[in-house]
Amino acid sequence: MSALFEYGPRDAEVYSSMIRDFLPDAIVDIHAHVWLDAYKRHGAAEFDRVVSWPALVARDDSMEDLVETYRILFPDKAVTPLVFGEAGPDDDLEGMNAYVAEAARSRGFPALLFSRPEWDDAELEARLEAGSFAGIKVYLSFAPSYLPGDEIRIFDFLPRRQLEAIDRRGGIVMLHIPRSGRLRDPVNLAQLLEIERDYPRLRLVVAHAGRAYCEEDLGAALGALRTTKRMLFDFSANTNAAVFSKFLDAFGPERCLFGSDLPITRMRMRRICRGGTYVNLVPKGLYGDVSGDAHMAELEGQDALNLGFFLYEEILAIKKACETVGVGRAGAESIFHGNAMALLSPPVDSAATGLRK
Repeated sequence: MSALFEYGPRDAEVYSSMIRDFLPDAIVDIHAHVWLDAYKRHGAAEFDRVVSWPALVARDDSMEDLVETYRILFPDKAVTPLVFGEAGPDDDLEGMNAYVAEAARSRGFPALLFSRPEWDDAELEARLEAGSFAGIKVYLSFAPSYLPGDEIRIFDFLPRRQLEAIDRRGGIVMLHIPRSGRLRDPVNLAQLLEIERDYPRLRLVVAHAGRAYCEEDLGAALGALRTTKRMLFDFSANTNAAVFSKFLDAFGPERCLFGSDLPITRMRMRRICRGGTYVNLVPKGLYGDVSGDAHMAELEGQDALNLGFFLYEEILAIKKACETVGVGRAGAESIFHGNAMALLSPPVDSAATGLRK
């Protein structure tokens, strides 16, 4: 039993028999949240634009809790995360980013700045320098409040002046795309292609496989994006092996990344798709009353007892996709380590641009 969450013999068996030998000894988790509840401002409007179920898993996730989670779930692996906060527009973003910067510095981990779209390029660059951040994490909830949720565009919370600043630095943008159409949405696709075309030094990571949690979320997106050369896709908080297979087929393992999205993937669950919408099946009562959430459903009895960790489900789906597409050991190592190491390396011309190595 862990102070953070229960880890039992069945969990250990799943890891030892199905996961351990698939993973490289050194893992880079490209998508991990750390924050303290002291910097959150909880309120009724918090989930107006986003789903609420992730908040059921953990109230916060200190750096110590994140490291302990890796120790429990990957007892014989060395895990290096790229960390960033978890914030909404009303939260103490100054405190959150300061905590992330110091916690990452103390462990020697890379980190991203959680950014606000209203910052101009000079302010953004000053904040990046002050915290030694490798780039920015952007989120749709920071788009102007007058925009209806389904009308938010990428450039509403990731403005071009910030893209230009990150492009000059050869920095990273971790992007959670908006809109209910997810990856298949034509506005999202057009703006993703525009970023690829206009910002050649920027390193774009499209999180959660473009939020394609069900095959219906893909539409014709992979055909439209197949011509891209640089954008990367992380598989965080996604368990759809069929979706992963299509990404691996379209882009190869070289442009796919492992991300955990911890702490929410400590959830005990199994994800299914119903009518093109994802549903998380969880043990009855474990996460309170979930009856009002269309993305949640409960199981009882032995079915509930058989539920494992969200993160293990994700890794097993990646494993299945690798087997389906014929991605060998070297490809899996790229997904879980090599691609992220390349992403986190300084740009080739960093000396010329004044970037620290």
